This record gives sequence, C-alpha cells and structure tokens, in this order.
Amino acid sequence: MSKISAAITAVGAYVPDYVLTNQILETMVDTNDEWITTRTGIKERRILKEEGKGTSFLAIEAAKDLINKKGINPEEIDLVIVATATPDMKAAATAAYTASQIGAVNAFSFDLEAACSSFLYGMSVASSYIESGRYKKVLLIGADKMSSMINYEDRATCIIFGDGAGAVLFEPNEDGLGLQDEYLRSDGAGREFLQATYGGSSYKITPEALEEGKHYVFQDGKTVFKNAVFNMADVSEKILKRNNLTNEDISWLVPHQANKRIIDATANRIELEPEKVMMNIHKYGNTTSATLPLLLNDYESQLKKGDKLIFAAFGGGFTWGSIYLKWAYNS
Repeated sequence: MSKISAAITAVGAYVPDYVLTNQILETMVDTNDEWITTRTGIKERRILKEEGKGTSFLAIEAAKDLINKKGINPEEIDLVIVATATPDMKAAATAAYTASQIGAVNAFSFDLEAACSSFLYGMSVASSYIESGRYKKVLLIGADKMSSMINYEDRATCIIFGDGAGAVLFEPNEDGLGLQDEYLRSDGAGREFLQATYGGSSYKITPEALEEGKHYVFQDGKTVFKNAVFNMADVSEKILKRNNLTNEDISWLVPHQANKRIIDATANRIELEPEKVMMNIHKYGNTTSATLPLLLNDYESQLKKGDKLIFAAFGGGFTWGSIYLKWAYNS
C-alpha cells in the first residue's frame, strides 16, 4: 500500500472591494508613496469596511470561491481550520461559524493562531489529519481582518497591513505529491516586539487603555525586520539542504508577504532568481494569515503538477518556519 501524503487539490480567495492606496494614506498620516514603496514594496491594501463584518466573512467568501471552483459538496468536508490572528470574538471559534455558513455540516472545526505563521502551521496540522488516514477532505483557510487591530494614526503599522482570505483543500495522495517536509520554529522571547497587548487575558481593556490606543498592534519594526530576515532565510535554506534540493530544483518560493526586502533576502539566501518568487505584496500588503493562500490563488494558473514549492513565513510571538510541498495538479 502506497504511503498517504497530503496534497493541495484546490484553492480559493477573497479580498474586500475597498482599496486603500498609498496616496490615500498620505492624507491620513505623515507619509508618502515613495517612502512606503521603498521600505515595504506595498502600493495598496484591501480593507473590509462594512460594519459588523469580521474575519468570518472573509473566510466564508474564500471558502465559497474554492467550493465553486472545485465543484465539491461542502457536506463532504471533514474538517475546517481557520488560521487567523483576528477571530470574530473570544471563546466562539470563527472556524465553527465559517463551517456552518458554507454548509460543511459534517465537519468539525477549530481556529489556529500563530500570527503571520498561522497558515504555515495550519498546513502542517491539516496534512497530519490527512496522513492519519481518518480524514479525506480538510479545508484550511487563512483569514485576517487586520484593519480591526490597526491604529490609522500610527505610521509604523498602518502602512503595512490589509484584510483578506485564502483557502486550500487538502486531500490524500498516493503518488508522492503534496507536503514533503516541514521545519517549524518558535521563540516566546520575541512576543514583546510584535503584539496587541490589551484585550487578552493578561491585560483587559479599560477606558484608559482604549484612550491610549493600547489595544492596537504594536511593532518594534527594526527588531522584527532583523529577526524575519534571518529566520525566514535560515529555515528555507535548511529545508533545501535536508531534502538535497538545489535552487535549480525549486519551481517557486512562496514567502510570507510582510516586506519586499525580507522576501528578497530569503530568495537571495537560497540563490533563487526573481522569476521563481511569488509576490503580491504590492496589491494587498501584509494580510497576515492570508498571504500564503492568496499567493497560491494568484499564481494558480502558472502552477504545474510536480512543481516543487518552498513556503516560508515569520510572525509575532516569534513564530516561523518553512514547508516543502509538491504541487498536485495542473490548473
């Protein structure tokens, strides 16, 4: 009997209609298009404006897109995982609501949170469920409404983040395709450098905290940048060496979209030409858990069965890692 591996068999995505351009940001904070573009590579980002709509709305729309493209019955889905740093609410899982709304009535579901590495970690979890042999269809969604955590008077963060969602379907494969290897890491010493302190169990939101904006995302940009550059490149190089791969073997690098300079540094470390690096940061900014599946959706038409993909991500906490996956279908 052939070994079961977990392969991605479908993708879907959703981004809100409203486009927040660098030019609009120029009217909100002390910044300009050249400054943002030079330092981040971002030109615009999508923002979910409608009142009362949260991360679940983004996740549901991305899942619907996948279901429609794949033509599957949502009742066949065994598990729904929503990778997110911005759940709709506390206690009630965003994934449970998402599953119900898309008709995945036979699935169990849960949220997974590891900041910008959430989707990468989710790939590992989804694959493990498939490889166990007990589950046939696992829907993994990366979705974040980062605008709900951003202070649009803080130039250090408001230029970076956007809203969006992407989804992938994992199914069993016996032809050696799908997830091949993973190298996942974390270091809790880094959590003070990128987080939203107030609103968690350690620091409840008070009127004073709200007035001072302590419920918004805080980022020590220099420290995060330095750690992201080193660690994303390091794990990408390690996973290549562990699998005896060269840059010529790799079809695509699928890097977290936080900063173009971080992406370039990762590609340079493994000596990968720009043509093999997926990038859409200029269109969406950093959508946190959604960056990797949004890349897959944007590049789906260029992916070929057997293509070797290297995923890499870095997030608050700190969390980071790399995954090696063989693509399972021709678009």
